[in-house]
Amino acid sequence: MQAADPFTGRLTRLHGPALLSADENAALQDDHQRRLEALARLGAAAARVGIGTDPDDDLVLFPEDEISLLAGADALWAELAAAIAAFRATLPIVPLETFGFADSEDPIGDGSPRLRRIGSGVEASAFEAADGSIYKFFLPREEGRIGGSFTFQRGAETALLAEASLGTYRDLFEKLILILALEGMPTEVVGVTPEGVVIVKQALGERLPDNTDTSALLPGGLIPIPARFLRAHRDHPRLYFFAERAWLVADLHAKNLVRAIDGVLRTIDLLAAPLPMALAAAEPLLADWLERVRRDPAATILRAVPDDEL
Repeated sequence: MQAADPFTGRLTRLHGPALLSADENAALQDDHQRRLEALARLGAAAARVGIGTDPDDDLVLFPEDEISLLAGADALWAELAAAIAAFRATLPIVPLETFGFADSEDPIGDGSPRLRRIGSGVEASAFEAADGSIYKFFLPREEGRIGGSFTFQRGAETALLAEASLGTYRDLFEKLILILALEGMPTEVVGVTPEGVVIVKQALGERLPDNTDTSALLPGGLIPIPARFLRAHRDHPRLYFFAERAWLVADLHAKNLVRAIDGVLRTIDLLAAPLPMALAAAEPLLADWLERVRRDPAATILRAVPDDEL
């Protein structure tokens, strides 16, 4: 059931530890998908008027009033104005002061009297509200990057070597989709601050002991990747097929899993990136395995050969 968020006053589906129904989860996933589509539309419209889109922080924070005069004189600028408005409907501007943070050089670090800090990581700082809801603040980093992703290259002893890297706003929004697709904790986007901080809200779960071995506790649908095909120096790298793409999903360690109110272990965070299919295609064994494992998650490294062909 939707009700007003205690900070923004906007409708929210999340309240403390409560989970969502299947229909509510589908609606939340639709919100995420529409945000990505709106960002893609904004990027395409910006490119048509000669505005660069990499990194995409300038687009995420693009103010509508800067092109209001141009929008009335040219169809391309009118489309950009419409794209900005459509995207802003999915990602409103929300000042940090809304959550009780002071106007200082380091408001997140200084904390808020209305939120209890429960953890800080490389990508985000997490806080718990009075009703148990979790609010995460993803801070932008150098060169307009935010969150995390992977970069890929050919390896000397493996087909692909994946290195953790800084991400983009698109990468962050795609990660939220993957968390929900893996039946993780419901997570909705609250907005973005004028400084580029993305604020998300998540249901509360019970944290696991830091030393918990999660190798046998990973979400369903994840496929182990043979070391001869890919190495990623992160916890539990796995292959996941979603939205017609093959993804590398990793970092599903104890700090990124919680026990939900229904007793199920659910993902609250991860590191992910789509596999570079052009690089994979250059490795025949990997390309063949990806084709087969998409249909059969138990597919072996080598294609089975009938006995009469041996």
